[in-house]
Amino acid sequence: MTTPKPNQAVRGSSSGVAIMAVFDLLGRKWNMRILWELRSEPLSFRALQERCDGMSPSVLNTRIKQLSEAQLVVTTTQGYQLTSLGLTLMETLDPLRAWAKEWEAQLSHSQE
Repeated sequence: MTTPKPNQAVRGSSSGVAIMAVFDLLGRKWNMRILWELRSEPLSFRALQERCDGMSPSVLNTRIKQLSEAQLVVTTTQGYQLTSLGLTLMETLDPLRAWAKEWEAQLSHSQE
């Protein structure tokens, strides 16, 4: 499976528009979870696997490879960690997390 990148056709879009590549990359199973787990500290392969509910090693290897090719994750002596680009992505998603909490609260109120 190829890594989604800007200026290339991706699942759901042949336009090559960068945002579509981001949506494809982040929409792939486990990628967001891996980024989330690496947001605050480097993790070894085993620690990352445990935090991701024991996903299979082959899936984790595939996802790390994709995120590395997308320049969001790098391997260091401390383990896997987000690159500066990966960190800015997670910061960019902060308003979306805030919106999701607001959405959750709105849905909770409407169900009462």
